[in-house]
Amino acid sequence: MRGRQVVFTSWRDTDNPEGGGAERYLEQMAEGLAERGAHVTVFCAAFDGGAREEVRGGVRYVRAGTKTSVYAQALRHLATGRLGRPDVVVDVQNGLPFLTRLVTRAPVVVLVHHVHREQWPVVYPGLVGRVGWWVESRLAPRVYRDSAYVAVSQATRDELGQLGVDRARVRVVHNGTDEPLPTTAPRSPQPTICVVGRLVPHKQVEHAIDAVAALRPEIPGLRLLVVGDGWWADELHDHAEQAGVADAVTFTGHLDEQPKHDAYAASWVMATPSLKEGWGLVIVEAGAHGVPSVAYASAGGTRESIAHDESGLLVDTFDELVAALRRLLTDDELRNHLGEGARARSSKFTWEHARGEFASVLEAEISSSRTERSAMPAGSSRPATRSGPTSAIRRRRRP
Repeated sequence: MRGRQVVFTSWRDTDNPEGGGAERYLEQMAEGLAERGAHVTVFCAAFDGGAREEVRGGVRYVRAGTKTSVYAQALRHLATGRLGRPDVVVDVQNGLPFLTRLVTRAPVVVLVHHVHREQWPVVYPGLVGRVGWWVESRLAPRVYRDSAYVAVSQATRDELGQLGVDRARVRVVHNGTDEPLPTTAPRSPQPTICVVGRLVPHKQVEHAIDAVAALRPEIPGLRLLVVGDGWWADELHDHAEQAGVADAVTFTGHLDEQPKHDAYAASWVMATPSLKEGWGLVIVEAGAHGVPSVAYASAGGTRESIAHDESGLLVDTFDELVAALRRLLTDDELRNHLGEGARARSSKFTWEHARGEFASVLEAEISSSRTERSAMPAGSSRPATRSGPTSAIRRRRRP
């Protein structure tokens, strides 16, 4: 990747107060490309207190627009050359695509964490949600019909296939896991469940609160630690009050890395009741501290970040979630066994491996695009949208 110009378009970055696991993945891939000699720019939304432009980790960050206007701003910056002349563009599709294919002749790689079929009606009920789902499920696959994709799990790859994206164009590049930060925090003497992530409706933290309400009469001293912040926080505080367990639930707000890892280390079990997860980075982060997780199998990526009955438990219903938490909180032998399995599983996924895989996808797309241009007759120009199956990934998998 030495000398390559790479532009990412993303609605936010890790410094954004609403940044989460998807932005952590973006940062890791961008810094991995920079370490390989690429010139990397991340364009994302501005936020209060954030610099309009800065270089961090060898990566240039350019910020403009809001959560909604960032899409138009990205197209304007890209089309007018404010982001340079990229050799490849990575369009990070978190529900809505940036539609960068429409304004650049550079190859575009679409990065997808998960498909938002279930989330649109929850976060945006009514017409807005229906339009959003139409854009994600109908318009985006058409615009990117010849682009390469990166998905963070096999589950996401399968979901993209259901939307009509050719599976041969989708490479799975899993999340990595950092070495767990050393911590002196002891395991809590009280049975403690933790939930870590952004406080938004589709994370369904209410399920963890309701599980505590159901289990508290039979598990004395049960605590729930909710780590993270988000626009749904007030509703969750109210929900804990209404469930009668406000005194058993601690909302820490956003935590920096060290206190977050201290919270993992203090917990007995992680609950991840999300409606949808592309992977579940917090699951493997907790696993690095020997903490097993309970999650819904229907979330998708959880079926890969958790090995059922080896590093945690996968469930299908709320009642099963409660039962699984009860088992882990009351059976020391099972909890310790799955905790060691979680520790072993987390060590299998490294950021360095993920960075190398991601770089290889981009390099293949750049090489494929240049081969196309060199094969075109003199005086012709490459159209902004490719009309044939020219993806390097597709080409490699033909018989």
